[in-house]
Amino acid sequence: MSLPLHNTIRPEDLPGAAERRWADGVKARLDPDRLLCEMTCGKRLAADVCRWLFAELGYTFATMVVEEGSSEWLLRYIFYGSPGGGQVHVRLALAKPEMQVPSISRFVHAADWHERETEDLFGLTFEGHPRLGDFVLHEQWPEGVNPMRAGFDATAPFVPREIGPEWHPPGIVQAPGAFMMPIGPVYSDAAESAHFLLETVGEDVIRTIPRFFYKYRGVEKIAEGAPVDRVLLLSERFSGTSAFAHSLAFCQAVEEIAGIEIPRRAGALRVLLAELERFRHHVGAIAAICGSTALAVATSQASILEEEALRLTAAVTGHRYLFGLNIPGGLSRDFSDAHCRSLSEGVEGLLARLCDLKGMLRYSSSFLDRIEEVGIVTRKQAVDYGLVGPIARASGIARDIRKVLPYADYERYAFDIPCEEEGDGYARLRVLFSEAEQSAGILRQAAASLPAGPVSAGPVAIRPGASLGRVEAPRGAAFHWVRIGEGGRVARYRLTTPSFTNWHGFHLAAEDFAFQDFPIIMATFGLSNAESDR
Repeated sequence: MSLPLHNTIRPEDLPGAAERRWADGVKARLDPDRLLCEMTCGKRLAADVCRWLFAELGYTFATMVVEEGSSEWLLRYIFYGSPGGGQVHVRLALAKPEMQVPSISRFVHAADWHERETEDLFGLTFEGHPRLGDFVLHEQWPEGVNPMRAGFDATAPFVPREIGPEWHPPGIVQAPGAFMMPIGPVYSDAAESAHFLLETVGEDVIRTIPRFFYKYRGVEKIAEGAPVDRVLLLSERFSGTSAFAHSLAFCQAVEEIAGIEIPRRAGALRVLLAELERFRHHVGAIAAICGSTALAVATSQASILEEEALRLTAAVTGHRYLFGLNIPGGLSRDFSDAHCRSLSEGVEGLLARLCDLKGMLRYSSSFLDRIEEVGIVTRKQAVDYGLVGPIARASGIARDIRKVLPYADYERYAFDIPCEEEGDGYARLRVLFSEAEQSAGILRQAAASLPAGPVSAGPVAIRPGASLGRVEAPRGAAFHWVRIGEGGRVARYRLTTPSFTNWHGFHLAAEDFAFQDFPIIMATFGLSNAESDR
């Protein structure tokens, strides 16, 4: 399915177009201040409305949020447009005890894993979905126990389900000589748990069947009923390498619910720190790609740069991974203009050496042979799977939340969105180098033009409401849905991370390539299992 990336309708025309198309079946209204169009429809039309937004109007699927009330289910399908297109929320309410929902993944394939996750965690089933079950909850989990249901008791003893001798891992390839090669779930070094079944009849991988959630921690369940400051800690710690981005998304959701604007200096400093995190992340990802090809010297050079970036971060901010800085209303502490300029100068020095490394890699044929025309994801595949971040941009999709749904202070700074067309490992590497250069440039602009004033709006009056926090995290678009209930506690917290989104499409790159390419392709994706599993 070939899809446009630019919306074909203006946000102000969208409610009328929807109501004319489904007279008496869809109610729509636009919040012009937030550029948010909310559509309410019944079970019969939900899949068709989502298909219309995705396939005909070019909206991108962001996430699906399920909320369980005392008498009904509320499902919210969230889409976002091209710059200026805003958000669209499709709301579907189901009266209990209804437990069946039409699947939208046959039209919006990016929703596939969202529906599988919901079936496991809430027990809702999606009519027409080809494969449900055994996703988040593995085969030992008791049948019929759904840990995100309101009545779930986390203190009750867990009794593992007995696995019969007939159980076997799922397989797809049926051919003479076909066999499965298991990879993981335990790896050496600091690699996190994940399992891959590679199916083949020879040397090339025909099918890749991933299995995640060995590290499922129930972050969203733990957040229910917790105060905002407690959930802020959860948002910051479930993926340490992207701590600043995720805590920023959470804080922005809380700030929108509270209806407050943060001081301009706080917005500028948030941009500066977010780009520092992106720069350091991309240097680490480049080191991992070099390491996957056994290029020892280049790996050491990139690893040294990453370590120096971490030490620079700690020297200026007090923490190597930027913990403890974001709070609702701004930042927990200020930084002097001189400190910010020295931070920028330090990053410029690291960038110069990173560019030297880029030049050497560009002419290393043994390195290029391992990543060029290897692990290809086409633009059409990336659109269908809703891939995000550097992986999508390496496949020709110039989409970035900093431009599409601007936040913090990004609209004040000039920067480009690097984009490549080939969709292979080398394209993903080039995007990482280019984005590191752009981050250094944004950081330089922010450090040179910091507004004066406070970095916090002061104590935030927490009030009931819901909002979607969004950021362009280092690995791509991240969405934090936050609902605050009466009493100022979090009633629902839904995380959609770039690793969750992009692992869904990883098999596209791994299939039809040789076994020995698999770890290199995985390195060029640069994803986090902890960020996916939550």
